[in-house]
Amino acid sequence: MSGMKQTGEKQLMFFSGRAYPELAEEVASHLGIDPTPTTLRDFANGEIYARYLESVRGCDAFVIQSHTGPINKWIMEQLIMVDALKRASAKRITVIMPFFGYARQDKKGRGREPITARLMADLFKTAGADRLMSIDLHTSQIQGFFDGPVDHLFAMPVLVDYLKDKLDLESTTVVSPDTGRVRLSERWADTLGTPLAFIHKRRDLDVANQVKVNEVVGKVRGRTCVLIDDMIDTAGTICKAAEALYEQGATDVIVAATHAVFSDPAVDRLKNSGISEVIVTNTLPLEEEKRFDKLTVLSIAPLIARAISEVFNDGSVTSLFEGDT
Repeated sequence: MSGMKQTGEKQLMFFSGRAYPELAEEVASHLGIDPTPTTLRDFANGEIYARYLESVRGCDAFVIQSHTGPINKWIMEQLIMVDALKRASAKRITVIMPFFGYARQDKKGRGREPITARLMADLFKTAGADRLMSIDLHTSQIQGFFDGPVDHLFAMPVLVDYLKDKLDLESTTVVSPDTGRVRLSERWADTLGTPLAFIHKRRDLDVANQVKVNEVVGKVRGRTCVLIDDMIDTAGTICKAAEALYEQGATDVIVAATHAVFSDPAVDRLKNSGISEVIVTNTLPLEEEKRFDKLTVLSIAPLIARAISEVFNDGSVTSLFEGDT
């Protein structure tokens, strides 16, 4: 069965691009349906072709695509899938991007720079998206870039549930790797009932992915530190932050992040660091060569499936995180 109908009313149909079919299959299994059969292929010159093999007229369509490498190809494929749904008369189109591509380019830090995160939102709106769904956006302001509902999901419950069984909370401190993550870190600290610390850092604006750690602010000596972030790209920030924590007397450092981008040389840095465990979710695919002994991957699929069900049934996505109804 490739869809789920509400009696005489709505029909949920679930569509997946080619970037990460394993996650799509897992989400679909939690929904109790199959992804709708879709033809997706490349022409010889790299152009992408999409066609749905079942009628989508009047359906509530959910299109999932992970923005992994080659990131521009998979973003374009998702845009084309949305356009095909619009032209085939889908009633409502929800774009699910577990990792929002270009989210780091959310403002102009200097003159003559683009705001590419806004461009992304505009592209999906123009293609025909009625709603966006993403997990742990790099900054919450991105929700305002899209002219329509944005379901901003949080991986924190998934990560916290795993960590609660591993930590002695009496001797644990939640640490933000920079001032930009302090607000998220506060939510973690409140949930776990632990102190909060943060690391003041400076970036070299002319050299990508170069970080200088300045100082640790907060109680970390003799404690287990949980470093949290939305993504790990080259792991420069996280590894330098871990070094700074050990220098200030931390006994152990655990990293918890949502998106495992793991651009080179992230894996080597993490393997050779003093970090005892790196915990991530499966919002992005991880090839076998990017997996290592200290890595733990938790599934985000049940959370996405629950959010889809709430949207389809006109329920509350907020209730997944705050217990509201």
